Amino acid sequence: MVKLAFFLKTSNFIERFTPMKNLLIKLPSLLRNFYVITLAVFMLWMLFIDSNDIIAQYQLNNKLKNLEEEKAYYLQKIDEVKKDREELLSNAELLEKFAREKYLMRRKTEDLYVIVEKEED
Repeated sequence: MVKLAFFLKTSNFIERFTPMKNLLIKLPSLLRNFYVITLAVFMLWMLFIDSNDIIAQYQLNNKLKNLEEEKAYYLQKIDEVKKDREELLSNAELLEKFAREKYLMRRKTEDLYVIVEKEED
């Protein structure tokens, strides 16, 4: 311990840090406060360096909005399909029409001809 104290007194240890000390003295007291420095470092870390930074939060928020829009669209489609299903199950004529158009079903005594139009390029 005595040797360390002697080393500090005899070397230029203190003289080397006087410019830094002068710089710290020139700073306002608010910027020298430990809590302000800690808060600034914490804010920089959370806003730019962390895995949940501002950019990631923005992207996740956009993705959430898109998924909510898709959910609303599919809920609307589900309601439409339920309504159509109820109509088909309640009316035999509509059920027959749907089966003939959608699944090309026919009666035993009928012939079914499917006409396919050629696409013109």
